[in-house]
Amino acid sequence: MIIPIRCFSCGKPVAHLWEDFQERVKKGENAKEVLDSLGLKRYCCRTLFLGHVDLIDDIAKFKKN
Repeated sequence: MIIPIRCFSCGKPVAHLWEDFQERVKKGENAKEVLDSLGLKRYCCRTLFLGHVDLIDDIAKFKKN
């Protein structure tokens, strides 16, 4: 839903890189090259970005009043 502040496995702060990653991939850059340039070398951190599904907008529709 929301990208975590830190990697679950190693504890590296990763949330500040999410928007840059998302924009560059939407522009057509290769995800592997973007992750390398952002400094995400460990597979645990890379998995957070590659496996993340942004559902916050869909879930917000069902907000309780």
